[in-house]
Amino acid sequence: MTFEFTPLGVGAAIPIAGRHTSAHILNIQDQIYLIDCGEGTQMQLGRYAFRRSRIKQIFISHLHGDHVLGLIGLLTSYSLLGRDVPMQVFGPTGIKAFIEANLTHTHSYIPYELNIHELDPTIHSRIFENQAIEVFSFPLLHRVPTCGYLFREKQRPPRINIAALERYDIPKAAIRGIKMEGDDFTTEDGEIIPNATLTLPPYPSRSFAYCSDTAYNEALVPIIKGVDLLYHEATYLNRHYKQAEFSMHSTAQDAATIAKLAAVQQLLIGHYSSRYLHVDLLREEAQYIFPNTALALEGEVYKVPLERKPERIQ
Repeated sequence: MTFEFTPLGVGAAIPIAGRHTSAHILNIQDQIYLIDCGEGTQMQLGRYAFRRSRIKQIFISHLHGDHVLGLIGLLTSYSLLGRDVPMQVFGPTGIKAFIEANLTHTHSYIPYELNIHELDPTIHSRIFENQAIEVFSFPLLHRVPTCGYLFREKQRPPRINIAALERYDIPKAAIRGIKMEGDDFTTEDGEIIPNATLTLPPYPSRSFAYCSDTAYNEALVPIIKGVDLLYHEATYLNRHYKQAEFSMHSTAQDAATIAKLAAVQQLLIGHYSSRYLHVDLLREEAQYIFPNTALALEGEVYKVPLERKPERIQ
């Protein structure tokens, strides 16, 4: 049951060699979601072998260029490639006007169904769900209207107790009803085997929160409390806190403090300022407060396993 996060771009507004602007892939149960779409997103999708045709939902945090300037190119590429399935784009107030103006002035034609969902960036609300997940948006504290996103798996059905099935010689035809409907099983001798004997508790639901861009904001804590994996921007070191305050961004220390207060399982920091050619100091600053911090690195895969803490594939 896949739950993986792959950064495609971890830089801030000014890209530098080897560091692209914001774009990320979240894979939950083999459904692919794109979060932000800065310049170069299409190239990064190809570089890391993500089929763009699998993306059906795009979540834009805000309309600063380093988070959205790759979106129009992606949408028009779908036209050139003959896309015929719907696309949903979620973003704060203004996303619809941004997309429509760009399509109009570039004389672009979208032959597929494009559904644009404008979100109120001042409220915390559920914005999307399917069979596997629910997605919530919540306010971030930035210079323009900005949304964070929380992805949470829905509760799965109980697991089958293989040992019990073998013990009672349960036929395969009965397994679906036992697992999905909560059925008991009656043997040929009339003995009723309770469902609780034939099943195990379900794996806990997993969760991921995305906080970029934002100033330090303790209002986030109850919203992201206990998530398995938190991506939180860490544009600056704390010694540049005045620049962070002026631009309404976070320091690595800020991100770690939020992670600690929210008791998350693991913190990923990203959105690094181009002033830092090496970002190890950002990680060290965060780890001093929240030890389970990792650097978001482009193309790396960060997994949230069913029963273990998140880890990065080496």
